[in-house]
Amino acid sequence: MIKNVHGNTVDHLGEAIVAGRYAAGTSLPPEPMLCQELGVSRTVVREAVKSLIAKGLITTGPKVGTRVLSEDHWNWFDPDVIIWQSKAGLTPDFLRDLQDLRRVVEPAALRLAAVRATDQDIAEVERAFTGMKRAVEEGGDYVTFDLLFHQGLLRASRNRMLVQMSKALGALLRTSFEISTRRKNGPLISLPMHREVLDAVIAHDPDRAEKAIQKLIDGARNDIEEVLSSRRRLPKLSQPPPLLKIA
Repeated sequence: MIKNVHGNTVDHLGEAIVAGRYAAGTSLPPEPMLCQELGVSRTVVREAVKSLIAKGLITTGPKVGTRVLSEDHWNWFDPDVIIWQSKAGLTPDFLRDLQDLRRVVEPAALRLAAVRATDQDIAEVERAFTGMKRAVEEGGDYVTFDLLFHQGLLRASRNRMLVQMSKALGALLRTSFEISTRRKNGPLISLPMHREVLDAVIAHDPDRAEKAIQKLIDGARNDIEEVLSSRRRLPKLSQPPPLLKIA
C-alpha cells in the first residue's frame, strides 16, 4: 500500500524512535527543523506527532517540548510499532515476548475456531494450506501461505480482539516460518501437523485443535531458541520471504 505524506512522515519518525536514533528521554528536533529535514509542512509534522502520541512513542507538554518515551510506554499491539521494531531488528527479548503471547493466544483462539468457524473460514484456510503444499511439492513461497493459514484460523475464532492480536503476532509468525524453512525438510515435516490443526477445526473438536496447535507452537519455539542460542542472524522482515526450492 502506498502511503501519503502523513503516513511517510509518521513512518520516518517512528522508525527513528524505535531504532534508537532519538533516545528515550530526549526531545525531537524543533518543528521547523523537522519540516526542513523531511520536506513537509508544519501541519504534516503536527499531525504526525499526534499519531506518535497515540502510539505511545512520544509525549508533549509545556516547557518539555516533544519528548521520546521509553519502550515500556509503546503500544505493542499497534501494527506500525511492530513493523518499525522488525525493521530495527528483532531482539531476543522481543521474540521471546511474542512467543509467550503466541502460546497464550493461539491455543485459545483455535478452541474458539473449532466451535465457530464457518464454511467460508475453512475454505480460506484450505486455500492457504493448498498454497503451502504446492510450495513444498513444486517450490515457491511457503512462508506467505503459512502466514495466511495461521491468520485465517485466528479470524475463524470470530473474536475481534484476537484478530487484532494476530497483527502483533505477524512478525513472530513470519520469523518462525522463515527459520523453519531453513531446516532441512522443515516445511515437509510441518505440513502434516498443519493438516492436523485444520482437520481438528473442520471436525469442530476444540480439544484436538488446541493440542495440535500447541505441538506446532512448541516446534517453532524450539527452532527460534536454537537460532538465538547459536547467535545466527535472524531473518530480515524488510525483505521478501525466501522461496522453497524443489527437493
